[in-house]
Amino acid sequence: MTTLLIVDDEKSTRDGLRMALEDEFDCYLASSIKEAMSILKSEPIDLMLTDLRLAGDSGMDLLDQALAIPQPPVAVMMTAYGSVDTAVEAMRRGAWNFVTKPLNLDEVELLLKRALRSRSLEKDKLRLEHEVQELRVKAGNSKHGLESLIGKSAAMQKVSELVTQVAPTRATILIEGESGTGKELVAHAIHQLSGRPLEKMLVVNCAALSPQLLESELFGHEKGAFTGAAQKRIGRFEQANGGTIFLDEIGEIDQATQVKLLRVLSERTIERVGSNQPIKVDVRVITASNKNLRELVSKGDFREDLFFRLNVVRVLMPTLREREEDIVILAQAFLREFSSENNKKLKPLSDDALAMLRAYSWPGNVRELRTAIEHGVVMSNEDVISSQHLPYFLNSADPLPVARDDQSAPAAEQKAQKEEIPLASGEEFNLHVLELRAIRQALKQTSNNRTEAARLLGISRRTLQRKLKDLEHSA
Repeated sequence: MTTLLIVDDEKSTRDGLRMALEDEFDCYLASSIKEAMSILKSEPIDLMLTDLRLAGDSGMDLLDQALAIPQPPVAVMMTAYGSVDTAVEAMRRGAWNFVTKPLNLDEVELLLKRALRSRSLEKDKLRLEHEVQELRVKAGNSKHGLESLIGKSAAMQKVSELVTQVAPTRATILIEGESGTGKELVAHAIHQLSGRPLEKMLVVNCAALSPQLLESELFGHEKGAFTGAAQKRIGRFEQANGGTIFLDEIGEIDQATQVKLLRVLSERTIERVGSNQPIKVDVRVITASNKNLRELVSKGDFREDLFFRLNVVRVLMPTLREREEDIVILAQAFLREFSSENNKKLKPLSDDALAMLRAYSWPGNVRELRTAIEHGVVMSNEDVISSQHLPYFLNSADPLPVARDDQSAPAAEQKAQKEEIPLASGEEFNLHVLELRAIRQALKQTSNNRTEAARLLGISRRTLQRKLKDLEHSA
């Protein structure tokens, strides 16, 4: 059974947590840092749930000591003094997550189970990366795998678990998601954790080439096959033989190329343009699209048989709006990257900058966040990166719209966009008032359907619930 160390200086809290969790975990109890460290050094503890304040001591100090032992537990912090600063500091120092008091025992149990899955996934990732790293050393290959998929959210944990499971197989992978969500990073991770990481991975952006050029790019051509074909060309499928080919924006290819690609997937052969000689290829195919291919099939724009060949395993990339808890983690990673790249001192993000990052809807997803942090690193000449150093659009009252495949909004959303509600007499023109009125308007337009209201506002349902709670407290 999984071992859990509960650290709290209040006996009633320790005993209550043990009674609630002992069916799922083998529980150990401690009331101080000294008792906790004694247990950690003598017992193999998988998880640690600790209070921030421990009879005059700090749970942060326990966190530092616990994570320094040879086989540290996954740590979750409890605090009745929850704040953004506390959460950021705890996670910066190695906590997996944190939870505020008064505790919801069901939520605590769910959080601990997620933490345990994260530990298991981390072990699998380290094992796989160790094996791949040994191969890289022999081949001089420095590309990375799962470590490039940054994030602790449930959505990203699900992606990482799926990548770990399917990467060693030969299955064709379809990655779908909005632009900027990291589809190409996932493709690289799959390749690096596959059975062919030492072979080539070639990337083709299908939307960047005309149908004629794309066909030649993928399959090659013979000398004289068409005007301008002065010599034979080896296509990408032949070049990637033994490795992986990543076809980005696969939904943009024309019908003729779809037929040829279907043959590659079904027969594992290609024919160069201007030749009828089949050539055998052994290539792992990964594709990606920011459009819903199933919808393209229903419209007749994409072959159904090809869709089924491509959709053996589907990886759906979450938007940044669906993984809010990863925003700070990603921002910190980009801070390190761009500070090093620009030879600048690593600076922290100020509280107002963090608040601004959380408030924005990120229609451009991780790519847009990456650009915003690069801007902040470059523009800051102070000891911190504050809101004034971030791009202007984060301050905009009208953030960039989320891209839609059909380029049309539902009727209710269009109506909400067109209607303006004048401020009532005596109301202040400030962000609090405007935010409250926007939420009320969205709820009115959707008949109090919070999921639909959140979508209209460009935020997650959880963010909407949090804002409603904050507004109720301030009312």
